[in-house]
Amino acid sequence: MIYTIKQMINKGALFIALTAAALSANPQNTYAQAESPKEDDFFKIMKIPAPEGTILEVGGLCTLPNGTLAVTTRRGDIFMVENPSAQHPFFRKFASGLHEVLGAAYKDGSLYVVQRGELTKLTDTNMDGKADVFETIYAWPLSGNYHEYSFGPKIAPDGSFFVTLNLGFPPDWWHPKSFVPYRGWTLNIKEDGTVTPWAAGMRSPCGISMIDGELWYSDNQGDWVGSGSIMQVKKGAFMGHPSSLVWTNLPNSPLKLTSEQFFAKNNPRIEFDKDGQPFKPQDIVNEKFKTEFEAKKEIPELTLPVVWLPHGILGISNSEIVKIPQDAFGPFGGQLLVCDQGQSMLDRIFLEKVNGEYQGAAWAFRSGFQSGVIRLAWLPDGSLAAGETNRGWGSAGDATMGLQRLVWNNKVPFEMCAIRAMPDGFEIEFTKPVDKKVAEDIASYSIESYIYKYQAVYGSPPVNTEKCPIAGVKVSEDGLRARLIVNNLRRYYIHTITLDGVRDKENYFNLVHPTAYYTLNNIPEGQKLSMSEVSTLNSAKTKAAVASVAKKGALAKGVTAKAVAATNAVPTFDEVKPLLVKNTCLSCHNANKRQVGPAYIDVAKRKYSVNELVQLIHSPKPEHWPDYSTPMPPMPQVPKEEARKIALWIKSLAK
Repeated sequence: MIYTIKQMINKGALFIALTAAALSANPQNTYAQAESPKEDDFFKIMKIPAPEGTILEVGGLCTLPNGTLAVTTRRGDIFMVENPSAQHPFFRKFASGLHEVLGAAYKDGSLYVVQRGELTKLTDTNMDGKADVFETIYAWPLSGNYHEYSFGPKIAPDGSFFVTLNLGFPPDWWHPKSFVPYRGWTLNIKEDGTVTPWAAGMRSPCGISMIDGELWYSDNQGDWVGSGSIMQVKKGAFMGHPSSLVWTNLPNSPLKLTSEQFFAKNNPRIEFDKDGQPFKPQDIVNEKFKTEFEAKKEIPELTLPVVWLPHGILGISNSEIVKIPQDAFGPFGGQLLVCDQGQSMLDRIFLEKVNGEYQGAAWAFRSGFQSGVIRLAWLPDGSLAAGETNRGWGSAGDATMGLQRLVWNNKVPFEMCAIRAMPDGFEIEFTKPVDKKVAEDIASYSIESYIYKYQAVYGSPPVNTEKCPIAGVKVSEDGLRARLIVNNLRRYYIHTITLDGVRDKENYFNLVHPTAYYTLNNIPEGQKLSMSEVSTLNSAKTKAAVASVAKKGALAKGVTAKAVAATNAVPTFDEVKPLLVKNTCLSCHNANKRQVGPAYIDVAKRKYSVNELVQLIHSPKPEHWPDYSTPMPPMPQVPKEEARKIALWIKSLAK
């Protein structure tokens, strides 16, 4: 039966029912869909049981050639764990009394570790299972500042070692300093103690890693670091944080950029309150700002992130990077994993080279570790050891420390395996064939892009956010690839690629992780798709037209009051949990106990209104919670209607 618009409006509720029936004919609604699998259905987290009383605030992991796992701790102990994948591994104390051991590497029968003040070689010469010779390879200066952590070593192809040195944190901790040489630098150290300063500009370089003979590192959000990321570290590079530039005047510095040159072009934001005390600068919402890629035009030595890891989404304190062996973790062999301390999780990264430079996509991979993950090491059975600690920071996992394994059960999840930049958009590769009916519908995809400010303020909100309309999609015959024509691609921007509507062909399951973050440093040249090759079907436009007519019919029947009441209905936790997961809220907050951030029940006690809570989600006020060391980042990407549901639920906890 066919109705005119006027007839449909008059029929009101009848039309709504007919519309619902029509919409149910859409392939996305016809399947009696079982709940889609989650991370835990493919990758299991298992404890590596340690003897009772063993304190494992893990600072370093290293797998020896015989399969033994060397575990170093912040307390200064080193354990050798034999058969670490077994039900009852054997722990042997190899050394103790060292100073905050935050990394380990094995070479030629000896273990090399980084203590707070030196690179040390440990050797068991009498073969009794304990180190009996301790040699200082090189010692660097210390000021005594509590935050002068030291990381590494990583072994270079020529057998030398790389270490990274954290900046110190003064009372005005939002502007960390390099109090002594070479804080904020990477050093290259040879076996004979010869030292070459390698690169400057690090802030908190915990994630030093050697990938295929190239040096990489991850840094943590803070001043001059809008969000976490991974970057290559080349000799003479400036990684972005200016505090370490005070030492570029030393004779052996490969970098000649000075602090004066940097701050002549960039505002240091040194501010004081009315009493003359240092004041933490705040983000200025409507200011004219500079991005990091714009700063690079003035400072050629500046190294840009290869892949951004959006703060609060893919971690808040990114750490070690490892490459997945080709025979481990199924379709993801050859890709990278990055661990995160604050959110107790792992990210996955696919890299490609465009115009000779690395770039790529990042996804969440596995959350739920018992403490903050800072170190990773592959074990002989293909499982991944995770070393954990949260002292001083807190973490989503509420244990103070841990040693766990991530084990793949040989089942392939439905995921985006890779995303590749194209001259006119992106090509997405899947681990399993997609259902073509929904994969050829533009409405199954959405893309937007944004970037961060390059500023002396602690972190940055996402800025310059714009939609990237999808003009067409071409799905391969085997269903394993979808190529999208995307308008408004922007070089150097993070492109958020969401596939909420895509389903797998076999079971009609959702993607385990439907959102990727692609850092588009270069747009490749090459053949573009023609519009005659692609599907331009967009069911969203049809639904919008039907919804508009349905709304008119509802108004005719006077259901507006019910709609308003529905928007104020308090959701249950089960109803709001998917929104908390989607928007990464549970990575830092728990309903009833303190984590990285305050418990929701404690937030509810502040008696904020619903509108105030929505505003605080989008633009937090860390000064409201001064006893929490990690400030909540702005979350403007949370849709207002979702933020409102979360706010209604939080407010209900005060009753």
